[in-house]
Amino acid sequence: MDATILGTRVDPTSYEAATSLVLAWAQGGESRTVCAANVHVIMEAHDSPEFQKMVNSADLVTPDGMPLVWTLRRLGYPQQTRVYGPDLTLKLVEAAAAQRVLVGFYGSTPEVLEQMTAKFRTLFPALMVAYSFSPPFRPLAIEEDQVIVDEINTSGARILFVGLGCPRQERWIAEHKGRVQAVMLGVGAAFEFHAGSKSQSPAWMQKAGLEWLFRLATEPKRLWRRYLYHNPRFLWLVSLELIRLNKLKQKRSGQQ
Repeated sequence: MDATILGTRVDPTSYEAATSLVLAWAQGGESRTVCAANVHVIMEAHDSPEFQKMVNSADLVTPDGMPLVWTLRRLGYPQQTRVYGPDLTLKLVEAAAAQRVLVGFYGSTPEVLEQMTAKFRTLFPALMVAYSFSPPFRPLAIEEDQVIVDEINTSGARILFVGLGCPRQERWIAEHKGRVQAVMLGVGAAFEFHAGSKSQSPAWMQKAGLEWLFRLATEPKRLWRRYLYHNPRFLWLVSLELIRLNKLKQKRSGQQ
């Protein structure tokens, strides 16, 4: 069952359900797309109908951030928990290793990819990494892009983790649905976190919805606009939406 937050779809799901779904798609050789949505994704979608359409057309949109989890609970999904991109990545890598499903990684830098895959192979010796590529940080020519698509498909990777950052990764995934024969997941900074090149916030900050504060403190120049511009607007707009929905619910109840 789908829910929407500021017009963007967010699916009530869990790590177990998401992992099972992705593996089923991967084993069937399907071209599918998964978006891990947080406040940044929701606000980018709110500001761009084109981007919102891309997110809404994904096959699965998980609630990556705690503010989205709290909003879903208010929308009628009281048991909703976070389905966080980096943790979902780890669970899928573990499951892929156990079921001998080939995986691939697209994004970040060669150093990060090397460190991350080395860590994963240590944790899960049976893991089969069929593809790994760090694309240049520029628009690719049509011919370059086709070479990449062919390489991914030839590799046999059935789950492709994409770490390009929002909104670039969501756009890339949407544009390659039907061309890349794999389940493509946008997982943001998961590559850097698992490689150890970036620090994750403490668990208590994540549960309290304060991960943004930790990341802002560690990368202020890069992230200040994302958090100081998007976060207050998200809180205000979602509050208005919840008030509107509550009034509508009360009105309907009064008419019964």
